[in-house]
Amino acid sequence: MTLSPEENAYVETIGRFVDREVRPVVRELEAANTFPADLIERMRALGVFGLAVPEAYGGSPLSTPAFALVAAELSRGWMSLAGAMGPHSVVCTLLTLFGTEEQRSRFLPRLATGEIRAAMALTEPGGGSDLQAMRTVARRQPDGSYAVSGSKTWITSGRRAGLIALLCKTNPDASPPHRGVSLLLIEPGPGFTVSRDLPKLGYKGVESCELSFDGYVAPASALLGAEERAGFAQMMRGLELGRIQVAARAVGVAQAAVDAAIDYAQQREAFGVPIWQHQAVGHLLATMATKTEAARRLMLYAAERYDSGERSDLEAGMAKLFASEVCLEVTADAMRVHGGYGYSPEYDVERFYRDAPLMVLGEGTNEIQKNVIARQLIARAKPAGASR
Repeated sequence: MTLSPEENAYVETIGRFVDREVRPVVRELEAANTFPADLIERMRALGVFGLAVPEAYGGSPLSTPAFALVAAELSRGWMSLAGAMGPHSVVCTLLTLFGTEEQRSRFLPRLATGEIRAAMALTEPGGGSDLQAMRTVARRQPDGSYAVSGSKTWITSGRRAGLIALLCKTNPDASPPHRGVSLLLIEPGPGFTVSRDLPKLGYKGVESCELSFDGYVAPASALLGAEERAGFAQMMRGLELGRIQVAARAVGVAQAAVDAAIDYAQQREAFGVPIWQHQAVGHLLATMATKTEAARRLMLYAAERYDSGERSDLEAGMAKLFASEVCLEVTADAMRVHGGYGYSPEYDVERFYRDAPLMVLGEGTNEIQKNVIARQLIARAKPAGASR
């Protein structure tokens, strides 16, 4: 994989932003669970919210490998910052791929600058990863508008979003259920309520909300694209990028944990030598770094596959599955290296450990990823005896 010189320079710029402006303040923001308004504004100025928007609409698009590396760098500083740009970028991609020209012209220029930010509303209180079991319904009215009723949960940036990609049923009686699903582009208005912000183990600073729709009416123009009941396929394509981005978050957090463990292992002494010289610790560092690098390479492979235009749900699922499990393991091992200090919020590894489980659960649990991977392995397999 080779990035252009411009892409390399941009990734390095984000890395400097993380080291100079994010890391010095993240503990304070994390402890207060404070929305990082100043950092979000700096991300706007750096063009982060336009990375998935075509130039024609004011964006500064990157290749998907470069996009993933940006997300990893942000997560190396504070995973919540990548969370602020992740769903936003998926919605930008959905608009670019499937939106009408009117929809692209109306929303993409404002999304590119971060004037408005976007959120995805998929998960429901009783449905979890089973998106086909959703109960949120949008019923077509005589004037062509949609009356929306239902609720969504765990919606990142749901309170602050100016645009929400809502997955809902426009034909509740369709069989199989996914054929009755559409995507609506929702703007806050009467009948739309953010009912509460959900408390979380980690992923602080960026809110995760419950959204309620009761008496909300969306215009006919809110339907993404030109036809109803295409929403499930549209969202599955968007989630390929989403899962690559979650893999990138996992890589970034894992790398931060590796860096912290290496730094601590050089400073801390036991029995007269730095603890990295003890084989138990040195081997732990070697394994942590190796697995993190393997996760990065799988992430980049999935990103390259996505840019090829070919179906990449297998590769994206593998990257998300492997990187998130590595992140969970590596952050725990970083705490081991730190000993008792790793359990203290005075050290960053405690935050990495709390953030890591989100990547296992988010954007489709890892158990769902295994189902996706298995189905695609079978679908792509050659018949027995066929030449390879």
